[in-house]
Amino acid sequence: MRSMIYKPFESRCLTDELPNVSEILRPLLQRTPPEQQPLLIAFAERLAAERYRGWADGAADEARKSQLLACAAREDEIARRIESLYPEAAATERELLDKPPELEEINRSVFADRPLAQQFAIQAAGERLGAATWRAFAAAAQSDHARQAFLTCAELEEESAVALETLLAADCQIEG
Repeated sequence: MRSMIYKPFESRCLTDELPNVSEILRPLLQRTPPEQQPLLIAFAERLAAERYRGWADGAADEARKSQLLACAAREDEIARRIESLYPEAAATERELLDKPPELEEINRSVFADRPLAQQFAIQAAGERLGAATWRAFAAAAQSDHARQAFLTCAELEEESAVALETLLAADCQIEG
């Protein structure tokens, strides 16, 4: 996947190859029973919320910090909505992460040693992928309640993608 990003230390926008989040997560999801996949993704949403809070802590201005904290809140809301669909959500998530606990390693390695702008671009792509994934779950949902929860999650994912893409575009305009 090619994506326009800003390299802060080079003071210019350019196109760099970024990891394909879908390709990276596909093997993990394929090994997870379909009925448990939403819970695995809910855990990933919690990891993303932590990442957003970390980015917010390092934000240079209050507007950027506020946008990133809003993204973190959306990630937590997505996880909460999905977990509410499963009576034993916490136990199932622990079980999924125990065998093997690679989601946390994937989470670290995809973002490690990358400039912040690349991290934002990767996360924005992940948000778009998340929106599509929640829509797919909605299409297969057995109840209207679950279908609505999945569709709401898709909307929340898209809001965060737009927020990150807006931050990246502003950086490119300032430095470009």
